[in-house]
Order: sequence, then structure tokens, then C-alpha cells
Amino acid sequence: MKLVFFRGKVPNFGDELNTYVWPEILPEGFLDEDESELFVGIGSIIGTHLPETSRKFVMGSGYAGYMGLPDVHDGTWDIRFVRGPKTAEKLKISPDLAICDSAILLRQMELAKPATGIDVAFMPHYESLERGPWDEACRLAGIKLIDATDPLEKVIAEIKGARVLITEAMHGAIVADALRTPWIGAKPIFAGHHMKWLDWSGALDIELRMHELKPSSVLEYYIGRTGRGGPAGKIGALSRSPLAAIPNAFLTHSAAKHLQKMATYEPQLSSDAKIGEVTEKAAAAVDGFVRSRLAVS
Repeated sequence: MKLVFFRGKVPNFGDELNTYVWPEILPEGFLDEDESELFVGIGSIIGTHLPETSRKFVMGSGYAGYMGLPDVHDGTWDIRFVRGPKTAEKLKISPDLAICDSAILLRQMELAKPATGIDVAFMPHYESLERGPWDEACRLAGIKLIDATDPLEKVIAEIKGARVLITEAMHGAIVADALRTPWIGAKPIFAGHHMKWLDWSGALDIELRMHELKPSSVLEYYIGRTGRGGPAGKIGALSRSPLAAIPNAFLTHSAAKHLQKMATYEPQLSSDAKIGEVTEKAAAAVDGFVRSRLAVS
């Protein structure tokens, strides 16, 4: 059974969590490279891109509209649980299967000690790191940048050690909530990433408050205004050119001031009771799946 998850040209914290969580949670040797059976893990990985003939076992994954909507009732899908109620509704499966994103299983793992000396931190979506100078915006704001492309243990330790996390990256919020770090949701500049936040938060009964995030570059301004996501094209080239130096500097300073303002907002956390309940349900679903597989073998 092969683990499948999204992997782009740079590592992304939310997707790379698959390489950190599952080897720890699953028995040794449980996963292999046999593509006739797929272990569909953390992330918005449910879609028509997965091989039609493979048997697909879903463990807390989500559907976000990035790929085509599959028919999960065609006999090749075995859904143990999904990220949230929006995914369950899209897939037309029982709402009882909308447990949570399986990154919550970090709560059952022994993690590195929290990083020290962090007050407010900001975690941009990994794509935003390519589109705008968020390192400079955070420096100007006096806020710690958490880089979603950094090594997993470093990112987890920084999230765990922050007093409060402002995050445009959904898995920043998921992990912060799981580890009980208060978080402030920043609405992704690219609108295509919005729905999945409602999916995850719905599973935890969170009354989600998403706050506008100011663009830090000409390219991000364009993406926010048009809804088109991507660094290529004339606007991307313009944003990187000397002609954009003055507007980029203005936007970066504006983004920094807005981050300072966001740091004063009231952060969120799911209730201790709900996070405990959901963790137990996710762990039980994975354990039940493993037991069923071992019994067959």
C-alpha cells in the first residue's frame, strides 16, 4: 500500500506532515510502493487524478476543488474518515465520517521541545513565500516568520513555542490548534484556498474568524484582486522587475503594519473537550483500519 500526498517543487508543511505522522503512527512495514492500493493521507488530495483502478483508503483527507470531484461510490474507495463536513457533503458520504484532518494525530506523538523566545509568529501559505517578501514584512513588524518550507520538526517546534500564531496556511492553524497554541486566521490572498478552512473548522465546531491579509507585493495585489493564482506571466515578471521596486516597498510596509494590527486581534482555539473527542475518533479510525488489514494478512 503506497502513501500518496501532494508534493510540489518545494516542500510544503501541510503535505510533508505525511512523512512525519504516518511512519510514527502506522506499524513498521505497513506502507510500501504497491500502487494497487493507495493510502490517501493528509491534505486536499481527494480527486479524479488518483488512479481509477487502484483501491483508495482515505484517512482524514479533504476535497478542496483543486482536482475533479471523484465518484467515491464506484467500489474503489474505502473512506475511513475525512477532514470535515464540506468534504463529506461534496462526496455525498455520511456526515459521521467528517472527523477531522488527520494531522491532529500529532497529539499522540512525542514531539520536539517548543522553540523559545517567540511571541507573535506569522506563517504564510507556502505559495505566498514565492509571491511576496514576507520575511521583510515580518522583520518590519517585529514578528517571527515561520517558513512552511522549513524542516518539519523546526516548524512544529516554532508553532508549539509561539504565544500566538497568525497563519495564512491552514495546516499552521490545524497544528497550532492541536498543540493548543492560540491562532489567528488570515484569509488566504488566493481565494481558491478559502473553502478548505471552513471544512476543517466545521469538524471542530469552531466559529471561524478569518481576517483580511494585506498583499506584500504587486503580484499578491494582482492575485487578490483577480483571484488568479500563479507566479508566471506578465504580472509576475513585472513584480520582480526594478519598475515595481517602489510599489513593492509600499505594499511590504503596508503588510507589515497590518500584521502588527492583526497581532492585537483575539485568537482562537477549539474547546479542549472537542479536540480530545476528535483526536480519539481519528486514532480509533486509524487503529480499526490497521487491525482490519493485519487480520486479512
